[in-house]
Amino acid sequence: MKKSYVYFLTNKNNTVTYIGVTSDIEKRILQHKTKVFKGFTFKYNCNKLVYLEEFDSINDAIVREKQLKSGNRKRKEDLINIANPEWSDLSKNWVFDTK
Repeated sequence: MKKSYVYFLTNKNNTVTYIGVTSDIEKRILQHKTKVFKGFTFKYNCNKLVYLEEFDSINDAIVREKQLKSGNRKRKEDLINIANPEWSDLSKNWVFDTK
C-alpha cells in the first residue's frame, strides 16, 4: 500500500508555514525546493521541511491536512516544536533523484 503524507514547510526565517499533502513526499519536496510551481511556496520561499506525518491512505492524509489548516498558528508551531524543536530541514539528508 502506498503511503501518504501531510507536511509543513517554512522559509529560512520560520516566519511562514505552508501545509501540504502528497503521496510522493520526496518528489513533492524536490518540486518545492526547485520552485517548479509558482504558487504560495514560491512566493514566500517555503522550501524547508519541518514537520511530517505519514498515513496509510490519501483520504486519511487529506482529512488531517484540513484539520491542521483549520487550526491556529500556535497549534501548528506547537506540533513542530514537539517533533522538531530546532526547526531543522528534515529533508536535508535526502538524496533527491533529479531525473
